[in-house]
Amino acid sequence: MEKVSVLAITKNGVKIGEELKKKFPDWKIYAPEKFSDEEIKIKWYSEPTSEKIIELFKNSNALICIFSLGAIIRLIAPYLKDKKTDPAVIAIDDKTKFVISVLSGHIGGANELTQEIAEKLGSMPVITTAADVNKTISVDLVGRKFGWKIDDDSTVTKISAHMVNEERIGIFQEVGERNWFKELPKNVSIYENLKDLKKSNSKAHLIISDKIIEEELAKKSVIYHPPSLVIGIGLHWDTSKETIKMGIEDCLKKFNLSSKSIAKLVSIKKPQDVQGLIDLGIEMDIPVEYVNREELAEISAPNPSETVKKFEGTASVSEAAAIKISKGELIVEKQKFPPNLTIAIARILN
Repeated sequence: MEKVSVLAITKNGVKIGEELKKKFPDWKIYAPEKFSDEEIKIKWYSEPTSEKIIELFKNSNALICIFSLGAIIRLIAPYLKDKKTDPAVIAIDDKTKFVISVLSGHIGGANELTQEIAEKLGSMPVITTAADVNKTISVDLVGRKFGWKIDDDSTVTKISAHMVNEERIGIFQEVGERNWFKELPKNVSIYENLKDLKKSNSKAHLIISDKIIEEELAKKSVIYHPPSLVIGIGLHWDTSKETIKMGIEDCLKKFNLSSKSIAKLVSIKKPQDVQGLIDLGIEMDIPVEYVNREELAEISAPNPSETVKKFEGTASVSEAAAIKISKGELIVEKQKFPPNLTIAIARILN
């Protein structure tokens, strides 16, 4: 985790901070100047701790406080916003008996970090979130390490409640890594298709797909979109960002696919990269990859074109590029947007 700050306010706390620095060299340790012993690994501060803790709270991904839980809560309470933006906050007592996950346990990573610190210090980890205590699925963390994106996080709290209360939960997965769970809780069942999921008596659902899910089903579901789609693009040197974006959006809508599942935008390597594609990749925060014409020419695509071959040296650009980079299957054959754009979509197979 980046930007981890440790705040110690007692002499013993400073020693604990120094021990943490040995085990986690990238962490920054802060302590009051009155304890200064010229230890250069400690960042000594002169302002009141009540001011320093707020600075660190606002500018850290994780804040570890080596003092009482009550004091931490009183100091940070006025600055809490929500679990999506608040940093992970962890408390460690002055004798390192306990390491306590205080804030942003799941999304912020406090629970995982608490376990790691406790293991290093030989302490007891204290985690109180229901999913962890009950050893069930944390629906807001599924696929996090794989880069999956939640479609709409407004359903997370409701579905989490059903999960920890051991009500019937149905899972449908059609894309993405399959090893995200070790053992399913007894109240969770897997369904082979959406039709069976809808017909089941599940109280709520967890859906992992690159498709747009119908509204009624989505209301009862947490939906994850893995990065499974590769968008192949055939274009001219002057094709604009707006034209490419329009073509992609049109294809996604027509074939009921989610933009949150786009893994890459791919095209043929030209003497000079097309600015419109560069700009769209930046705007959408999606990597752009190029393939040499010789490699594309080796790919068997369903809709080759002699005209394309004449100008590009390969009979297929959008389809061949999508197939080549995805190493998967073409799910949207070449869609034409005259005069200067074609789009094809392939799915990465796991």
